[in-house]
Amino acid sequence: MEDELILGKLADANDFALLQTQRESWKTQISILKKSLAKYKGKLYFEYSIPRMGKRIDVVLIISHVIFVLEFKVGETDFTKHASDQVWDYALDLKNFHEASHDSFVAPLLIASESMQMEKIAPLSTSEDQVFPPIPCTTERLSDVIEEVLSFSKGPKIDAQAWLAGRYSPTPTIIEAAQALYRGHSVAEISRNDSTAKDLAATSAAVEAIIHSSKKKSEKSICFLTGVPGAGKTLVGLNIATQHLDKSNDLYSVFLSGNGPLVAILREALARDQVLQGKSQGQVVRKGQALSSVKTFIQNVHHFRDDCLQDESRPPIEHVALFDEAQRAWNLQQTAAFMKQKKNFSDFNKSEPEFLISCLDRHPDWAVVVCLVGGGQEINTGEAGITEWIESLLRSFPGWKIHVSPRLTDSEYGAGENLERLKGNPNVTWDEKLHLSVSMRSFRAEKVSFLVKSLLDHELIHARKTYAEIQNRYPIALTRNLSRAKDWLKSKARGSERYGMFVSSQAYRLKPHGIDVRPQVDPIHWFLNGKGDVRSSYYLEDVATEFQAQGLELDWACVTWDADFRYSVNGWEHWSFRGDRWDRIRKSERQTYLKNAYRVLLTRARQGMVLVVPEGSDEDHTRKKEYYDETYNYLKSLGFVSI
Repeated sequence: MEDELILGKLADANDFALLQTQRESWKTQISILKKSLAKYKGKLYFEYSIPRMGKRIDVVLIISHVIFVLEFKVGETDFTKHASDQVWDYALDLKNFHEASHDSFVAPLLIASESMQMEKIAPLSTSEDQVFPPIPCTTERLSDVIEEVLSFSKGPKIDAQAWLAGRYSPTPTIIEAAQALYRGHSVAEISRNDSTAKDLAATSAAVEAIIHSSKKKSEKSICFLTGVPGAGKTLVGLNIATQHLDKSNDLYSVFLSGNGPLVAILREALARDQVLQGKSQGQVVRKGQALSSVKTFIQNVHHFRDDCLQDESRPPIEHVALFDEAQRAWNLQQTAAFMKQKKNFSDFNKSEPEFLISCLDRHPDWAVVVCLVGGGQEINTGEAGITEWIESLLRSFPGWKIHVSPRLTDSEYGAGENLERLKGNPNVTWDEKLHLSVSMRSFRAEKVSFLVKSLLDHELIHARKTYAEIQNRYPIALTRNLSRAKDWLKSKARGSERYGMFVSSQAYRLKPHGIDVRPQVDPIHWFLNGKGDVRSSYYLEDVATEFQAQGLELDWACVTWDADFRYSVNGWEHWSFRGDRWDRIRKSERQTYLKNAYRVLLTRARQGMVLVVPEGSDEDHTRKKEYYDETYNYLKSLGFVSI
């Protein structure tokens, strides 16, 4: 085919701004490929779009039994680490999420068109999943590299048409998902749809049906959506909020969260993405402008509350409020104390749930509150749990329609006896679609949350059995050496897969290991910035606690244990470090917060984690070996591999 004809087809299919630099790059690529591929038979796909996620691969090449992923750096002489990570990411994305690529070799090739620094091809190797590390390649040696890869690997020939028709089923991070949803994709398009994963689209549809029914019938409704950690509750909320961004529409919605780090990170990530999307379209989008638009639909719940306080008769502009981590709303005591100290309201007499419902109740026609509820996620003093929402409804809003997930009765949701009061209530509807039962945070193993629950509940048989089922796909290593743990993380992560260290906010005696929980890490830098930024998680210098981590995730995580939550013959013990000693935590509420903190930390990793239990030192009365040894032995007994 003539070069100009190929260029014309590429230009016609291009969805982005077609700049002259892009045309010249295509011309160079076409010339290189024609010369290098003359002796091969196969299929070649230019500008292969990774569905829904806004990424494009320069060239996907299928020859015999290998999928080649080609990233061209036209005019470049160097093989940079950033470019290497980029092409590795593309290869991993195909391997992990494109069904037709699961069983094939995937070889990422990085081609710097002006480089002459390749005397010979480095020895080839692949990981267990048959993905090659990025292979740097000059234009002159491209054909030789392809030949070596084909000779090194063996497998059945790939049917190119079947490969192209293969289903792409991503499991994005919450940040990637928010970006895709904000670009206009639906939750069904960006989530897995295999037989082991709950259909998020069905849950979203159930909530949408409640919203539309409430509007049609002029009713006020609240629904309680439950789910295990990582099941996609936040994703459902964002999906609905992004579908109703038009302020002139009655269905205009707001996504609320009391999780400050999550709100800040999502806003920043969406703003950065808007700037990049604008650039790809040849437009200039200023970050401040992008942030301003994002802030209207993702709000900190406390700011929403303060706005509603300015005029207690005026309803908010939104008819629909989606409240993430609703179980973390403040109780009456916490709310009243804050309002008195910070807002000069000395006689404030509503809990946060009651006040938030009252804000939506101001609408004369209809309103909907959607509570996204996590089990065992309360981690701070003053968090009311779900009981206060139910008590507020029964006490102050008897006319509201209540839609409840049947799993709200499970012990970890802490709804208690109040649920009994809902039974027989004609305003209450129980709906199985309002529960997300399978964690989707880890695309390698959906049972991680169940493993963590069993570990924390001292259910040894369940924990051992579950880990035996997932260990080949989701490795968990155990060590007493922090340096060894860091090396493990770096060896596991490929491309730009993100890794970092988590610790409990009560882990005050990790300072001898260079870990200090007192300085507050900036979650935006930690979760979003790249490998070259010392403030990012990649540097393994700053640590995130449960307060920065809740609702977010990394690919690979290191969780370092301290003596605040230690194992003994009687089960878990709860301690707080005060001054120069550990004090036993006696209050059951505080014990629950500490246990939940470790639940959060242990469910952050998508692909695997390493647990560090320091050896301690009998020369230091605050770090005695006995404080750590039993914890290490307990974790080892579950089958975690020591390194």
